[in-house]
Parts: sequence; structure tokens; C-alpha cells
Amino acid sequence: MTVDLITVGRVSLDLFARDIGAEFHNITAFETGVGGSPVNIAIGASRLGLKAIAFTAVGDDEVGRFVRQFLRNEDVITEFIPVKAGRRTGMAVVGVQPPDRFPLLFYRENPADIHLTIEDAKKLPLEEARALSLSGTALSHGGAHDVSLFLAEGASSREIMTFIDLDLRPDQWSHPLAFGLRARRIMPLCDVIIGTEEEFYAALSPRPEAVMAGEKVTNMGDLHKRMQDCAGEHDAVLVLKRGDRGARLYLNGTQRDAPGYPVEIVNTVGAGDGFASGFIYGWSQGWGWEEAARFANACGALVVSRHGCARALPYRSEVEAFIGERRSVA
Repeated sequence: MTVDLITVGRVSLDLFARDIGAEFHNITAFETGVGGSPVNIAIGASRLGLKAIAFTAVGDDEVGRFVRQFLRNEDVITEFIPVKAGRRTGMAVVGVQPPDRFPLLFYRENPADIHLTIEDAKKLPLEEARALSLSGTALSHGGAHDVSLFLAEGASSREIMTFIDLDLRPDQWSHPLAFGLRARRIMPLCDVIIGTEEEFYAALSPRPEAVMAGEKVTNMGDLHKRMQDCAGEHDAVLVLKRGDRGARLYLNGTQRDAPGYPVEIVNTVGAGDGFASGFIYGWSQGWGWEEAARFANACGALVVSRHGCARALPYRSEVEAFIGERRSVA
């Protein structure tokens, strides 16, 4: 079975507030969905036309069955998702208060997806895959950390393109330094590293405490120097997501900018996953990195202009129409 993409890592049942703009304690109804950066990337890639496997784990319960059915409805391959007896599928609850308040609560006390094993991973058709997509959060707890390294090494030996979305969730880490320690271990095995300014700073700086506490990066010159050094050291493409400011690419000792698409913000949760799926799609089509980044920016812009997360991820025809409209206006 030839597949375009295998994504690895967390999954959750997502509950999105339907009361847009309401304070969290005043929410009256939620919309169900599936979340977790890796499975969102699989859904986004599938909607764009790629064949994607979601490699994660769920509990033996109704929530786990909901998750797998949701993914099947999106034409994501689910046959490699193990069911972990005695574990629960994770959950996330999201408030929607645009333009800049989206309170997000995770319920990930010992979730099923951190209990992936190398034996589970051996069942994947890795040798038939074109690309592997890893997630920083999968490095934080349990067997998923070892699984990520195992698959990254396997992909590297087979010259399979390996992406990692740094996907920083500070509350999932035992210490501010832990994220960087583990991220730097896996980065040399990755061809493309995607993240925000805060995520790259937490991964590359020896003093990430402020960022892990939720503060913004202020020393941008230092960050960019570290990113240039990282790109050169690992011969990797570093992709810096900057919202409506677009994306910046670090490769071959150069920086290249791909412009963004300013839109009215409805919800920012999931925008990065839309970006990653669009970027991977662009690579799969043989486009240059800048063209892939522009397409990815359009995917992210469409997500933030819509309600929901996985349900907001765009189809290829929608992205092409979105870009076409803006070209005609320009």
C-alpha cells in the first residue's frame, strides 16, 4: 500500500463552543470534532487529496469509536490505530472569543495516545510512505517518545521525507528545559521543522522559561541567529509560522519570506495544522519551498476565518479559489 503521509501523535475529542464571543462560564453548547495536531494534519492532507495514515491510539470506549469513525469519514486510514484497554482518549474544550481569546483546556491525564509502542509502529507500512509527520507533544510522555525516534530513524534510513511540527503545549512538559532537550534530539533526523517563534525559541534557547510560561519572544535577533545555525547544522528547512505576516523559510544559509493572507479572525485553533497540511501537500506536488509556503499560508488563513478546527480545514478546491480571488484583486 503506497501512502503519501503517516502522521504520528496525539488525538482528542474536541468540544468547540458554539457561543462565539461568550465568556467561558456562559457557554451553552459545544460542537464535537476531532483534534490533536497530528490527526488534524492527516485530515487536512486528506482533504487536499493525499492518502494519509493517522498513527495514534484511542481507548476502548465510545469516545475512541467516535474518533476513528470521524477519521474514516474524512478518508483518513485508521487501521493502524491501536485500542488501548484501560486507557481513555484525550479531550480538549475550547472557548471562542475572537479576535484573540481562545481559552483551551486539555484533559490528558495518561491518555491512550502516549501508550503507543514500537511493536505498534512496526505494523506501519513505513517503507511504502512518501513522508512522515511527527509532533513535538508526542515526545513529552510515555512510549510515544520512543516510537517517534524509532520511526524517524526508519524514515531517515529509507530517505523518506520527515517533517516535525514542534506543537508546543507547555502544560504537557515536566520542566521548561525538557521540551528543548527532546526536540533537539530528534531534529537531526528531520528534513523540515515547522513552528512558531515561541516554539522555536523553546526548542533552541538554553533559557526557555519565559516562553514556556506564556510570554512572547522579544529577542528576535537572537532567535533568528539560532534558527540559521540550526538549519545549517542539520541541513534542514526551518519553517517559521508568523500568522498574517506569512512564513519565513531558513535554508541553505538564506531566509526567504512567503507573504500571508490577512483575514477576519473567527478562531485561531487549528490554523497551524492547516498550514502544515498545506505545506506537506505543496512538497508532495514537487513545488518549491516558497510556493508550498504560500499555499500553506492560504490554508491557515481559511482555518482562522472559520469556526471549528478539524471541520474548518479546507479542501483543495477551496484553497485554489481563495488564492485565485486574491490574485484577481491584486
